[in-house]
Amino acid sequence: IDKANYDATHKDYSESIDALMRATAVLKKQAHDRKQASFAQVSALTSLRLIPQEAKQTLDAFLQQSDEPEGLEVSAPEASGYEFQSGGVVEMLQKLHDKFLDERTALEKEEMNSKHAHEMLVQDLTAQIEQSTQDREEKSESKAKHLQAKADAEG
Repeated sequence: IDKANYDATHKDYSESIDALMRATAVLKKQAHDRKQASFAQVSALTSLRLIPQEAKQTLDAFLQQSDEPEGLEVSAPEASGYEFQSGGVVEMLQKLHDKFLDERTALEKEEMNSKHAHEMLVQDLTAQIEQSTQDREEKSESKAKHLQAKADAEG
């Protein structure tokens, strides 16, 4: 995995994890009967690339729930305009959060292992170059000494 791809994927996971945490906090904070409030944090999740399509559809369905009484509900004035029904959505968001944390951690480990392997390769190649240079210098010295000895013997 190249560095640019890693950075982009890591950023996607981090943004998704952050958005999931905020949306879950909003839903948990409003876990009581109330009129339907603004779910900007929740609706923002549907625009994230890493959120599965099935989860986006569940979020859309949740956000489409109306706080307008319909049919027989009109005759029940004691009912709240909106009863907390997002327990399943909160659970789904927490599972996605855990999944993305695990995937980001795996991505970080893979990058760290790749980086370590690269550093080891560089270190190995540097050592090979140094050894080859030393061997070449020793051969040159040996050859020079051999030629000098031959010239001294002949001359």
